[in-house]
This record gives sequence, structure tokens and C-alpha cells, in this order.
Amino acid sequence: MSSSPATGIQSGDSPRGFAFALAAYFLWGFLPLFMKAIAHIPAPEIIAHRIIWSIPVAGAVLVATGRTADLKVALKSPRTLAMAALTASIITINWGIYVWSIAAGRALESALGYYINPLFSVFLGAVLLREKLSASQWVAIGLAVCAVAILTVEAGGLPWVSLSLAVSWGFYAFFRKTLPVGPNQGFLLEVMLLSVPAMAYIGYLETSGQGHFGDTGYVDVLWLLACGLITAVPLILYANGAKLLRLSTIGIMQYIAPTMIFIIAVFVFKEPFGLSQLVAFAFIWAALLVFTWPMIRALIARKPARQA
Repeated sequence: MSSSPATGIQSGDSPRGFAFALAAYFLWGFLPLFMKAIAHIPAPEIIAHRIIWSIPVAGAVLVATGRTADLKVALKSPRTLAMAALTASIITINWGIYVWSIAAGRALESALGYYINPLFSVFLGAVLLREKLSASQWVAIGLAVCAVAILTVEAGGLPWVSLSLAVSWGFYAFFRKTLPVGPNQGFLLEVMLLSVPAMAYIGYLETSGQGHFGDTGYVDVLWLLACGLITAVPLILYANGAKLLRLSTIGIMQYIAPTMIFIIAVFVFKEPFGLSQLVAFAFIWAALLVFTWPMIRALIARKPARQA
């Protein structure tokens, strides 16, 4: 690992950071299998349990790393709490759409959404932050628009699952940057704010006999308890891995999860994958190749320089 002591900016890739990020992306890639196993539980109930059982996991990490002071400061700042409430609301929407899409047999659309997401984030930066895009980035965005257009014509309507996931995650990442706390502290702050409505909702379900935390057997209890681990652990691994990797490395690795979701959707869930889907995904893959090629070229160029 090499970093600049003057700036603290990561200028090289740490093997430990690569391992953290790779583990996070693989866990996200296998997440559809978990969600399909609990597809008999309504998505809102799953989201509520994801929120509640993430708190002890994220809290334990902060205590173990001695980073609770930042959280205490954030809890005393109305502006920080307001921004955290906004990001928490957006991520809840993203989670809800994703969980529902897996149960509804639309994992392929989820994969497309997370493929589109980096391109949408770049577009968002150009629109909201007036960031100048390169020619290759504009070409990549154009190819993604073509993919969406193909699917719109084929389905007779916009691929709303894909677009909703890409847009919600894009805005979450955009606003999350304004939260003046670290990623682990920010995540815990978000789920703490969400825990109040989540607890109220779970309480309503259990008292009205509609819940799955006890009345339907211990297996469902274990599944719902595991929601905390499958939610918090990948996010924490990613947050710690990203600090030890270059942005270009993260930029290339981020396609691991949607590729795994795509493979699971087609070969495990046996979701329909006809000619129009093939053409649309070909446009998306071409867009991602155009988008990431400068990063790949930069990584290749650095290797000989390092060896020299």
C-alpha cells in the first residue's frame, strides 16, 4: 500500500482493501438467493427487520473500533440528522424495490439497474454539479439510453424496476457524500433513525397476527434475524475496503455484484431472457466497457511503472 502522507489520499491498492471490497461485492452478488428464500415474507416486513437487526451489528463494529464519538456529535446536529433522515428514506426505497423485485421474479431487471447506476451517477454529477464529462462517458450514457429504449419498446413501458434502483441508489450516493460522518457511523445513524417506524410496523404486524417473527416458526425467526447480517456486513466491508483502494479499482470491481445477479437470474431462477433482453444487455455491456476502459488502461499503465 502506498499513500500520500501529505494528503492522506490513497494512491495505491492495499491487498486488505481488495479483500474487503471483493467480499462485499460477492455477498451482494449472492443476496438474491437469500431474498428468494424468504420471498414468502412481504417486502416491507423484510425491510423493517433489515433495519432493526442491522443496529446491533453496526453498533458492535463502532464500539470495537472506538469510533462512537463521531456518532454522538452527529446526534446533536439538527442538520446532520436531517441529511441522515433524507439518505435513510432514499435507501429504504432502494431496498424495498430490490427485495420486491427478487420475490416477483424480476432479478434480471435488478441486475440491469445496478449496471446502469454508475452511468446515472456520472450523469447526475454533470447535471447537478456541472461536472464536465468526457466523450467516452457521453457515449457510454448514450448506449445505456439505447438499452433502456429497447426494453421499453419490448415491454410496452419503461423498465421501472431498473430505473428506480439506479436513480434511488444514485441519489443516495449523491446525498450521502454530504453527511459529515464516516461511512460506518453514517450507516448506524441511518438505521437508528429508521428504527422508530420499523419497530412500530413490526409491532403492528405481530399484534395483528400478520407477522412472521414467531408465529410462523423458528425458521422464519432465523431468516429475519439474519437480515441484519446480510445488510450490515457487506456495507461495512465495502466502506473499509474503499478507503484502501483507488477509485479506478472500485470503479471496475462494482460490476461484480450485478454480473452475479445476472447469472443467478438467468441460470438459477430461470427468468426469461429473449433476444430483446440480449440486445439490451449487449448495449449495457458495451457502455460499461467504454466507461471503464480509461480506468483499465490506467491500471495497466501503472503496473510497468511500479515494476520499474
